[in-house]
Amino acid sequence: MAGAADPVKPAPFRGNAESDIAAPAMLPAARSLSALALTAALFLLCATPARAQQQDEQLWLQVNTIVPLATDARVTLEQIARFSDRQDGLYQTEFGGLLEYRVAKGVQLGFGYRDVGAHNGNTADGEDRLRQQVVATFGAFTTRLRVDERFSRGASDTAFRIRPLIRYNHRLNPHGLALFVSHESFILPNSTSWGQRRGYERMRNVVGLMLPVAPTVSADVGYLNQYRPARGGARGQMDHALSLQLTINLAAHPVAPTHD
Repeated sequence: MAGAADPVKPAPFRGNAESDIAAPAMLPAARSLSALALTAALFLLCATPARAQQQDEQLWLQVNTIVPLATDARVTLEQIARFSDRQDGLYQTEFGGLLEYRVAKGVQLGFGYRDVGAHNGNTADGEDRLRQQVVATFGAFTTRLRVDERFSRGASDTAFRIRPLIRYNHRLNPHGLALFVSHESFILPNSTSWGQRRGYERMRNVVGLMLPVAPTVSADVGYLNQYRPARGGARGQMDHALSLQLTINLAAHPVAPTHD
C-alpha cells in the first residue's frame, strides 16, 4: 500500500496506533482526498435500498483495558454492551480477554475468549467464543483477520466465522486526534443446527473520530452501519448504531486501533 515516495515515520499515537511501520509521505491535499474517497466508498457499500429490509437504531458501548505482561506481550480485558430499539433495550453483553504477542514490527498475534449473553428481545442462547487473530499495521492502514469458534449453550455443534477487517486512520493533529473509516465482512464457512447458515452473513462499516482523552486513554466515537443481506427466506436488516469505544492502554508501546 506504500506510495512511490520515501517513507516518513509518523509521530506515534500513545495508546492509539501501532506506529512501528512508517507511513508514505503524502501532500496534505492528497491525504485529505484519500480520506474522503475512502469515506465515500464505505457509504456506497452501506447504501443498500431500504425497501423490504428491517431497520434498527442501536447503541454500542465497549471498554478495553490493555495490561502489559512482558515487552512484547499483553492482555486486553474487554467489556461490551449493545442496546437496540427493536429488541427492547440491552440485548447483548460480552465479557472476555485477548492475549496478544508482537511477533514483528507492526504485527501481533492474538488468542482470546468471550462470554456472550442474550437479553430482553434477543432470543438467542448464550455463547462461549474462542478467537484467533493477526493484526498488521501498514502506515495509516490497519488490517485484522479474525477467526471465531462459537459454542452455543443450547446445542452441541460448533459455528465458525471468518472476519477480515481493514481500517484507515487519517491523523488530524500530532496529539492523537484522527478520522477513521473501517470495513469488516463476516463469512460463515459452515451451517449449524442452531441457526448459522453458510455464506456471506453481514458487513460492518464505521466512520468516526479517534479522540485522545489522556496520555494512556483514547476514545473512538463513530457511526456504525451493519447490514445483513436477506438469506434463507429472512428479510435483510440494516442497523444504525452510535458506537463508543474507550481504550485504556497501560502497555509500554502503542496499540493498533481496530473496531469490534
